[in-house]
Amino acid sequence: MGYKEGVDKKQLALLPISLDEYVPEEHICRLINAFTGRLDIAGLGFKYAECKNTGSRPYDPRMMLNLYIYGYLHRVRSSRRLRDEAKHNVEAMWLMDGLTPDDKTICNFRKDNIKALRDTFRAFVRMCRQFGLYGEEEVAIDGTKNRANNSLKKNYNETVVKNELGRIDKKINEYMRILEEGDKEDEKTAEPETNKIRAALEELREKKITYEGLQKRIEKEGDISVVDTQAKLMHTSGDARAIDVGYNVQTVVDGKYHMIVDFEVTNKSGDTGNLYEMTGRAKEELEADELTALADKGYYDGEDIAACEGNGITCLVAKKKAGGAAKEAVYSLGQFVYDQKDDAYTCPLGNRMKHMHGKKKNGGRDYRVYANYSACRKCPGRGSCTKCKYREVLRLECQDVLDIVDERTRANKERYRRRQEIIEHVFGTVKSVWGYKQFLCRSIPKVSAETALAYLAYNMRRMANIFKEAQIIPVFR
Repeated sequence: MGYKEGVDKKQLALLPISLDEYVPEEHICRLINAFTGRLDIAGLGFKYAECKNTGSRPYDPRMMLNLYIYGYLHRVRSSRRLRDEAKHNVEAMWLMDGLTPDDKTICNFRKDNIKALRDTFRAFVRMCRQFGLYGEEEVAIDGTKNRANNSLKKNYNETVVKNELGRIDKKINEYMRILEEGDKEDEKTAEPETNKIRAALEELREKKITYEGLQKRIEKEGDISVVDTQAKLMHTSGDARAIDVGYNVQTVVDGKYHMIVDFEVTNKSGDTGNLYEMTGRAKEELEADELTALADKGYYDGEDIAACEGNGITCLVAKKKAGGAAKEAVYSLGQFVYDQKDDAYTCPLGNRMKHMHGKKKNGGRDYRVYANYSACRKCPGRGSCTKCKYREVLRLECQDVLDIVDERTRANKERYRRRQEIIEHVFGTVKSVWGYKQFLCRSIPKVSAETALAYLAYNMRRMANIFKEAQIIPVFR
């Protein structure tokens, strides 16, 4: 029967007479081109937005942006691979009008337009809002860890440097001992061998000076990465490595269609303290008077939550589990009942504990101290409650707000569970499906430009899918 037969390579064919006929009307390339065509590239601050009358003519920033968005949509980020796409990919050729910039030019575009790329992401968010793709009522906030362009071996912390200095000292002592034994022997050590040992000693001493310099820096800055100097060691999850060098990308996603609202790249491992800033960004970007924010327990910080509530943000945040009580203590903090009306606690044995004074603790946080010193001194159960002369209960100044948020979160469990559905859709697509788990660039500004392109591509893909499902072809004016 034989195999299927293809077309004879030497056979003449009547191909379409223009590149435009290769790109269907509903293709995402037309969405990319329409979006970049309506951008105010000069207002966004793109380099070469205005051409000079002298020198070589530059590439239009719109076309370079076309190429990058197309690349990020199709898992192509390398400047060399983008260069090749512009030469043999018909869709890329259509976007570039047949132009083929070299890899250096492509690479420089991303490097030279860091702020403009981020503003372009925001411009697309504003455009999508006009199409009603943002609900502007509910957002989810979370951080995701991406590996930096820095090997784990090129990151140094106190333990690594201390061990390396110990190894260097041990090796230096060993070489010194060999030289001393050679001097004591009747027959002198061969000159070539001695020269090798002395050269090795000199190299070790220089290495020791380098590590001692790193040790001093670590005391001030924490762990140090020598390739991407702004990247930090942090705990990761779900990516085989428990600890890696990377960045934490704080992300805000709208609840309606899982469209990204805003992001911020940080080198802090934890999410604590980012809730107010990120919800404030989302509120400003969406021009909303009020928002509901869904966040996991990593964002549970009393002062941060209280600030959000005061800024028109209704928080649904999971509460951190309280640490276990000390082994010698029978009465845990949960057994002390607070009376909001009288602003007093009642201990498990029925003694009233009134507000005594204020106190700063845990990084300068303000606490109210409650105690009943006279009752504690006479209490028969004091030994089971505390090792001190009396028991004090600390309450955050903003605890009243936290109590309201805790009760609200417990009463809205089903709504809170939407957090994972909203935010993990973004991380699953960008990291697991597209494979963007490691940054190509170095330093926070350049990594932010990379993230802006990836998140712009994600939003554009979401927009195209939404309109395709609704059988709508958007018109740009």
